[in-house]
Amino acid sequence: MKRILGIGSALVDYLAQIPDEKFLNELNLPKGGMTYVDIEKSVKISKMLTEKYGCQRASGGSAANTMSGLAQLGIEAGFLSKVGRDEVGLFFEKQMADTHVKPLMLKSDTPSGRVMALVTPDGERTFATCLGAAIELSPEDIKPELFDGWDIFYVEGYLVANPNMLRKAMDTAKAKGLKIAIDLASYNVVEESRDFLMELVENYVDIVFANEKESFALTGLEPEAALHFIAGRCEIAVVKVGPKGAFVQRGNEIVTIPPMPANVVDTTGAGDMWAAGFLAGLVKGKDLKTCGTMGTLLASNIIEVIGAKMDAARWEKIHADIAKL
Repeated sequence: MKRILGIGSALVDYLAQIPDEKFLNELNLPKGGMTYVDIEKSVKISKMLTEKYGCQRASGGSAANTMSGLAQLGIEAGFLSKVGRDEVGLFFEKQMADTHVKPLMLKSDTPSGRVMALVTPDGERTFATCLGAAIELSPEDIKPELFDGWDIFYVEGYLVANPNMLRKAMDTAKAKGLKIAIDLASYNVVEESRDFLMELVENYVDIVFANEKESFALTGLEPEAALHFIAGRCEIAVVKVGPKGAFVQRGNEIVTIPPMPANVVDTTGAGDMWAAGFLAGLVKGKDLKTCGTMGTLLASNIIEVIGAKMDAARWEKIHADIAKL
């Protein structure tokens, strides 16, 4: 079976439910988006959250979440990133290993990255991200041997903040014969780096995952038109439309994936798990409809819990539901 290597920011999530948007406005954090903050602001937000609302902590980061989901579905997965020589970095690495993901962690003296994930009552999540050591992953760190034995290279869109490294990584993966998949990650990231992302899609990427806002930010088009636009530039395009489901296109083949009912508690990790389900189906040789249904199944489960991790009982149910497809 094909093996999937992810690359992204190694981040520890500090998760908190907040009662309204006032807290977001005070900190100038756009609801539903991702904002980069420095370590001082990150510590300030963490302290405020802990005092007012309490926090849960878990390993996170978009690509890391997807690799954990893949591993839970029996796919060999690895994760490449950089962490600090600190307790946060050790916590991250141990959690990845505990979920059966092979951690390929480079080390730095800079503190490890962390994310404040703020969840409003409607389930929408807003991120304040301090990349820390993760942003120090450099072109010089990208060695060809890191890609040996892997078949698919999965990239989180947030890495456009590190363009030289990202281009080197995609160059190296392509030279090694890997397929490349990217998740566009966040609409405001796409807006800020549209031209660079379009260059990557046209020159390197085989599979694109985007939601409605992200696909619009990239193309200026509504979902179905955006799907056709993106599919004309890669092998497989996915555009997710939230509670309305998703569209998938490969060449002239277009499938509509219906939504699944869910009790929305927190949308953190929904896109990450959708990608995990879809890619797991793809490497197992499933048709696009089944791949998309697997993605929707995982996403509909993760939004019923706080954070981007699910317990063993929920994973057992997911496995049983997949077996029925």
